[in-house]
Amino acid sequence: MSDNYQVIVVGAGPAGYVAAIRCAQLGLKTACIDAWLDEDGKPSPGGTCLNVGCIPSKALLESSEQYAHAREGLNDHGIAVGKVRLDLDVMMRRKQRVVRELTQGIAQLFRANGVTHVSGRAQLCADRKLVVRHGDRETTMSADNVILAPGSLPVRLPGIDIDGSHVVDSSGALAFDKVPKRLGIIGAGVIGLELGSVWRRLGATQVVLLEAQDSFLPVADEQVSKLALRSFTAQGLDIRLGSRVVSCKVTRGKVALRYQDGEGEHDATFDRLVVAVGRRPNTNDLASDTAGLLLDEWGVIHVDEQCRTNLPGVWAIGDAVRGPMLAHKGSEEGVMVAELIAGKVAHVDYDTIPSVVYTLPEIAWVGRSEQELRATGVAFRSGVFPFAASGRARAMGDTEGFIKVLADEKTDRVLGVHMIGPQVSELIAEAVVSMQLGGSAEDIALTVFAHPSLSESFHEAAMALHGRAIHISRPGRNKR
Repeated sequence: MSDNYQVIVVGAGPAGYVAAIRCAQLGLKTACIDAWLDEDGKPSPGGTCLNVGCIPSKALLESSEQYAHAREGLNDHGIAVGKVRLDLDVMMRRKQRVVRELTQGIAQLFRANGVTHVSGRAQLCADRKLVVRHGDRETTMSADNVILAPGSLPVRLPGIDIDGSHVVDSSGALAFDKVPKRLGIIGAGVIGLELGSVWRRLGATQVVLLEAQDSFLPVADEQVSKLALRSFTAQGLDIRLGSRVVSCKVTRGKVALRYQDGEGEHDATFDRLVVAVGRRPNTNDLASDTAGLLLDEWGVIHVDEQCRTNLPGVWAIGDAVRGPMLAHKGSEEGVMVAELIAGKVAHVDYDTIPSVVYTLPEIAWVGRSEQELRATGVAFRSGVFPFAASGRARAMGDTEGFIKVLADEKTDRVLGVHMIGPQVSELIAEAVVSMQLGGSAEDIALTVFAHPSLSESFHEAAMALHGRAIHISRPGRNKR
């Protein structure tokens, strides 16, 4: 195998494989090293996202939503069906088929673009040399530029052993062989909420989420978080805030948990327990001591605004560097770095990176929230439009939620957009484009949207900011 590469990418997740493909498109001789293997021991590019993260979780979210809708949501449409039965094995096989098709698609993209895919675990050494280990084999590679994209791993909690059976991490929670009747989840963040939603819809009679923080979804807009908490509680998710786990023990096939809140200590018993308290950079043993790579105490690789590390010709992207751990953020960093290596001008606008929670209702936002604007003393106006006033949402029978637009009081430039409701994971892109182009609330209000459509709600929220919304009775402006 030739080691004369212009670029070597470490990691084939959404950050790494995109970087490798873009480098190859730009005419750079590129290799991508990745250690991920499928259940048959074959290379499986795509990282956590495609193999045990974003994609399989969305597959199960979609399947579980279809199942719940078939059981409970068709009568209002005049559709009568017989008894709906869950076949979890088929559902899991579908999930794996989706994963396999996408990972094989990346392998095909590597071949089509001339990227050399190397299976193994790489360690960065001095002078941009990489030691690659695959089983008993060890090889050394080097390149003019090295892009580190190692991804992230689930955070472990002290005193809680992940046994892969009764106590699992987020990956294990995507592969249960039966629906647990009593499910406990440590962490009520994005991962915990999505996993809890899946298993509650599939038939878990009790889903308890223990969240150490006293506030719910603090990263989201406060008004959105408040509605989301009410909605998830109504769906049967038992969310207990300010709850810290004291001990965990598996006894006779059950998980005995003790936790503490403001009222003291409590005991709970579950069939399965999911630890979903966040993720950390996968940087252990990524670089040898001789490499001199600078990391912080949490294992985050130090980079500048263009993802350069402290080492010449070494770059780092994705979950292993500062910023939100989002696949699309890592992918855009991968494109940026590839362009910079090729001598082009490139950047990532970190102020317009959208965030999405794929629950029901969906949650999405971009830019700053009301609490952030208030904390920094920025004067702003807000416009809110409820989906209950949307003709399209009414026809769909999905009217929960709203869209909120925040704009600078003086310039009218959009500072943030926050959504909760049907298909907002798609609708948020409209807000991202508007903000990326430096748009104002008036620009959105002057844009023609199709009727009837959910996207009209974004239009009306922008109009409401100036007291002009048509389809709500009191569209007064809100100054903050």
